[in-house]
Amino acid sequence: MDRAAVSQRTLIRGGTVLTLGTKTPNFPAADVLIEDDKVVEVGPALRARDAEIVDATEAIVMPGFVDTHRHAWKSLFRNFGILSSEEPDSAARHGVHYRAEDAYAATLIGLLGAIEAGITTVADWSDIQIDESYTEAVLQAHADAGLRTIFVHASPAWAETGGADATSIRHMVESGSSTPRPLTTYAVGPRKLDPPNREQEEIDWALARELGLRIHVHAGTEKSATGTVAAMFGNGMLGRDVTLIHCSNIDDDDLSAIASSGAGVSLAPAAEMAGGLGSPPIQQLIDHAIRPGLGVDNEQLAPGDIFAQMRALISVQHATLFDLKLAGKAGIPNLMSTRDVLRHATIDGARAVGLGDVTGSLEPGKQADVLILRTDRPNIYPINDPIGAVVWGMDTSNIDSVFVAGRAVVRNGILEGDSAGAQGLATSARDRVASAAGTEVTTGTGAGR
Repeated sequence: MDRAAVSQRTLIRGGTVLTLGTKTPNFPAADVLIEDDKVVEVGPALRARDAEIVDATEAIVMPGFVDTHRHAWKSLFRNFGILSSEEPDSAARHGVHYRAEDAYAATLIGLLGAIEAGITTVADWSDIQIDESYTEAVLQAHADAGLRTIFVHASPAWAETGGADATSIRHMVESGSSTPRPLTTYAVGPRKLDPPNREQEEIDWALARELGLRIHVHAGTEKSATGTVAAMFGNGMLGRDVTLIHCSNIDDDDLSAIASSGAGVSLAPAAEMAGGLGSPPIQQLIDHAIRPGLGVDNEQLAPGDIFAQMRALISVQHATLFDLKLAGKAGIPNLMSTRDVLRHATIDGARAVGLGDVTGSLEPGKQADVLILRTDRPNIYPINDPIGAVVWGMDTSNIDSVFVAGRAVVRNGILEGDSAGAQGLATSARDRVASAAGTEVTTGTGAGR
């Protein structure tokens, strides 16, 4: 008998299952059957011969979180904070000193941190693509981390070139056939649209669409940016193959353009507010029936988990409506529910980055990207509403197991793989880059900045 042909089965048994699907309901108690890399069945009292049994009787089983926008290469300077009001992000100061091996170390530790936070998919907007050696180094980090990724090829903001590096992107796509990376898809990250550069935008969009790659672009990041997205729509640039990031400064014409085109939207609420972009436009998006995904963006300024992003988003929306109420306004919209925000963190995020048919919900035929959250810890017990518990009460301490494409990458709260080795690489890279940039970092238990 050919052992390679034998399917590997895992039965996650007895958990509260939040499928977040359109065809499969949530269950107060049910099982999830995984065969190889896919979910094959969800329901009570499933049977599966020769399956590994994972006990989830005191746990919530749900799809893994989808991080729709992260700059993983910036992970070397996590939690560093704002340098100054003139230089809130240290990317330019540090990025020019990165070598390809530094980009590898930073990306690897960033993606491993995402896995430990229950994130199974990351759209990595990798604007450290100085040359092809950096591309190969970062893609190797994606493969070594073991989660599902979108590698968004983007040139550094400080680079001399004005747009996407066509030569490097073509090489990436063409060499991908000889170096299969089944969990990584490719995308293009043109320069932000503020201010617009019509000629360069047309070149970048044409390249991406010729190669069949999704386009991830920062939009609405400046006060002067209103109307830019609507102009893109009028020029035929906006479509279902585009993900717009941040959208902090948009007007009704922009919103109508997004809704009409079917473009995805990614919000990174914690980083947007901490980095000076302003409050995420969640109520404006809701008013136009646009369902965004959530992202971390930059761990220098924001927490690296989606729990924090969910709480930031729902808090902003609630505060906005309560302010309207205090001002005596009539016709106030409904408060966002915890069910809404959990969907933004999972299935809406998957759709926003073009993976809605692949991941984001636990339904037969979809990839088995699964998160198991413990409900027996004092920080969350007793459970009164499972979805409310995930959104308002849980954090990374509740993570028990994480599966990506049916493979366990976290078990019993412990990351599989060589986390100590990744930490060593990241520390060495951080020390070298900080020294080259003249940046003073505080290690150990010293006083923070």
